Amino acid sequence: MNLEDFNFNLPKELIASRPLQDRDMSRLLVMEDGSLKAALFKDLKCFLRPGDLLVINDTKVFKARLNCFKMSGAKVEIMTERILDKYRITAQTKSNSKLLEGDEILVNSTEIRAVLEKKDGYLSYFNFTSPIKEILDKYGNTPLPPYIKRDIEEIDQSRYQTVYANSEKLNSVAAPTAGLHFDHHTLRNLKDFGVNITSVTLDIGLGTFKPLKKTIVEENSLHKECIELSEDAIKHIQNTKLTGSRVVAVGTTVLRCLEAVNKYNKGYLKSFKGETDIFIYPGFKFGVVDALITNFHLPCSSLFLLVSAFGGPERVKMAYLHAIQSKFRFFSYGDAMFIV
Repeated sequence: MNLEDFNFNLPKELIASRPLQDRDMSRLLVMEDGSLKAALFKDLKCFLRPGDLLVINDTKVFKARLNCFKMSGAKVEIMTERILDKYRITAQTKSNSKLLEGDEILVNSTEIRAVLEKKDGYLSYFNFTSPIKEILDKYGNTPLPPYIKRDIEEIDQSRYQTVYANSEKLNSVAAPTAGLHFDHHTLRNLKDFGVNITSVTLDIGLGTFKPLKKTIVEENSLHKECIELSEDAIKHIQNTKLTGSRVVAVGTTVLRCLEAVNKYNKGYLKSFKGETDIFIYPGFKFGVVDALITNFHLPCSSLFLLVSAFGGPERVKMAYLHAIQSKFRFFSYGDAMFIV
């Protein structure tokens, strides 16, 4: 497959740069049985059935972006990719001066420093003089996606985070954005309606924004991300399947987690805690997920390929064209789709 077949023209004004005042007032494009219906996210219940299972990603976004300085005074932005241990991280960097191995970086104070130990591809390895989680908690900023071209605002601290994020799983540098549309009221209404909810974990890394570089789709590979699937979640999924109800993945991260474990175990779900670099594109055989809630994604991205695989390339192209013509809002703070 040619990557260019998954390209489309997106007007810049449709890229959502700020969240709406109310989470569940996002628009919802429902793609079911070859037809498209427009609704609001607060009306999601109308498209679900009692007994359906929502599977959410309970990971939490940490304040991954640090604004620092070189000893020379040059500005350095350190965007944490993964915390390796108490003092060490991998990160992506931006600087108005070339960074070299051995450089010392100042973190808002001459007392807190980081040494660039090595560079490996697009990642840099840093060793800090103080515990990194304490530094990020005190000096870090919300890691808004690169396509949001504005300064971080106070609202981002709460809105670039799902309402069900688990504080014990503070390991993501990007939000599972399909979950941003849910507020506590919406979740309570769905439960009262008879929809069940369980959770998995996929800790999202910066690789989620990394463009696919090879023209032939199958020649690309993805970054590794940590996932966790519990026995309790598996029981919920199995019971849902036995009753003929649907497993609804809230986001591409949930879908990747479930389908990765299913693939690793040749069609079965077993409790799992480890890493996945599963790359899902058209032709993939899905074994767990029956329906998907997702945002609108970048052209030629791994996420758009995943959605195309799940909904069918032609159907998804048609839906995206409709969304653009109808001025749906795109990307992290944008509107949502429900694909059945």
